[in-house]
Amino acid sequence: MAEVILKNVKKVYEDSGVLALSDFNINIRDKEFVVLVGPSGCGKSTTLRMIAGLDEITEGSIYIDGVLVNKVPPKDRDIAMVFQDYALYPHMTVYDNIAYGLKLRKYPKRVIDEKVREAAKILDIEDLLKRKPKALSGGQRQRVAIGRAIVRTPKVFLMDEPLSNLDAKLRNQMRAEILKLRKKMQTTFVYVTHDQTEAMTLGDRIVILKDGITQQIGAPKEVFSNPANIFVAGFIGTPQMNFFKGRLVKRDRYYIATMDREIALSDERQAFLRGKNTPPQDITIGVRPEHMNVSKSETYSGGTIDVVEMMGSSIYIHFNFMGNSAIALARDKDVDLSEFKAGNKVLFDFNEENIHIFDEEGLNLEYELHEEEFLPEIDNTEEKNEEETEENPNPKETFEDEEARYKKSGEKEKHSFIDYIMSKKNPPKDE
Repeated sequence: MAEVILKNVKKVYEDSGVLALSDFNINIRDKEFVVLVGPSGCGKSTTLRMIAGLDEITEGSIYIDGVLVNKVPPKDRDIAMVFQDYALYPHMTVYDNIAYGLKLRKYPKRVIDEKVREAAKILDIEDLLKRKPKALSGGQRQRVAIGRAIVRTPKVFLMDEPLSNLDAKLRNQMRAEILKLRKKMQTTFVYVTHDQTEAMTLGDRIVILKDGITQQIGAPKEVFSNPANIFVAGFIGTPQMNFFKGRLVKRDRYYIATMDREIALSDERQAFLRGKNTPPQDITIGVRPEHMNVSKSETYSGGTIDVVEMMGSSIYIHFNFMGNSAIALARDKDVDLSEFKAGNKVLFDFNEENIHIFDEEGLNLEYELHEEEFLPEIDNTEEKNEEETEENPNPKETFEDEEARYKKSGEKEKHSFIDYIMSKKNPPKDE
């Protein structure tokens, strides 16, 4: 369990000069589940690899549990990483794959056995321990890869798109398993995905990246309801938000002029815009499909249906209106779904309270940045490098010596001996 802090982290690949990450800041709290999400090439996997120590950072600082780890080797950072491709040893059984890391660290056999079986029980793979990877399904292989990570009880779990190779049904199942695992493990998770559904489902907070630049950091509900810019608004949410051109008009009050109407804003929004002295300007209006109302009322705007997607009790209606492509969600309790066919006319409207307003640069006019989400306070962080600390103050100590110390220490009242041993970075050898 540990806090992870990244301050002003930048990554430039020297061979190509490509900027992979620019001025990245976040304070990942102890036991928090943070998800890095964005399109391919946005810098999310690079960020994870720098936390793990697999890639060197160009500028900035990374702290794990209060320790500056910029130059600390991956093996000494007390992290565990689960990759997209499982990385299992094909010649080893499931048991040996899970136990391999502990064997390398010379853990006693009885500790290894207990931890492997405990992990197998958590992941529901107890009956697979004698099998080899080729005899497992994709979901089972992913569980083995996760099991290999959790037996080490690391300070931080790093997961790099672990579910991307699974089919839709298995992804849903494994998302649920990861949530259960998180509750049982009570440690810090940093998770990378390009799937915004995974991000919204799993994360306490989401970090949205684009071209190596942080677009927004916040809780899933906050990011969905209050996107910082057009990119976030379009990326988070399925189907994506609809966008229409318009203009912010200011007379006695603020109004939105769009399409074939003028919309008066609420008193709350009036006060916010006046407080910022927002000038009249060209804008983009964002409305989510679920907030588009379809009706037979001739007072509504009209468009021509292009495609209809049947989704059981509701359908997504893709239509064209004045050159704008848009999507509306219609439910059978509201209208007769059989009336919606390609080529037919659809009448639609939306409510003022569900409108998002973006300026010409794509920024949300009503979004307020909370600086503390980006720039953590680390003045009290102990800036020491683990390279300079003693790795094992008692290298000749035996397993029996440690067991005797455990019995005298009072830890017996708080933890089992197995948990006590696993909490130590360099367990004694079994002689």
